Amino acid sequence: MNATQAFMWNLLLAVFWALAVGRVTVGTLMTGFVAGFVTLFLTRRAVGAEAYLLKIRRAAILVAYFLLELVLANLRLAYDILTPTHHMRPAILAIPIEAKTDGEITLLANLISLTPGTLTLDVSADRRTIYIHSMYTYDVEKVRRDIKEGLEKKILDVTR
Repeated sequence: MNATQAFMWNLLLAVFWALAVGRVTVGTLMTGFVAGFVTLFLTRRAVGAEAYLLKIRRAAILVAYFLLELVLANLRLAYDILTPTHHMRPAILAIPIEAKTDGEITLLANLISLTPGTLTLDVSADRRTIYIHSMYTYDVEKVRRDIKEGLEKKILDVTR
């Protein structure tokens, strides 16, 4: 069973759960989804759901990483606003990317733009470079490395 099939089974188990409870609400569907996930986890070797569980784990790591980056960027921006001196060092950077599909590139661009202090400007015509504006660029290579080895790597772990 591949990851897509396992996800569909998880959704089906969630619907069965909601029907068994007798109420089809967001709460019962979410509970059913979690119960289905636990069921797939417990039977992963028998049904072959290892790839799906690995994707879910990687997706959770991506979400946790992004939320941490979001909090840190907000704190950096709040500190800069509240202190009398500005610590901004704006720059426009070209970052080579490994993302190939529209979904991967779109997700990367949107997560960069959602992080305070960074904004995606463009993607090159050959789709190998993303251009971003960064408000706090003390070290250009560190910003590139943070995006490539942090955000992009975690996105590719989930999507590939």
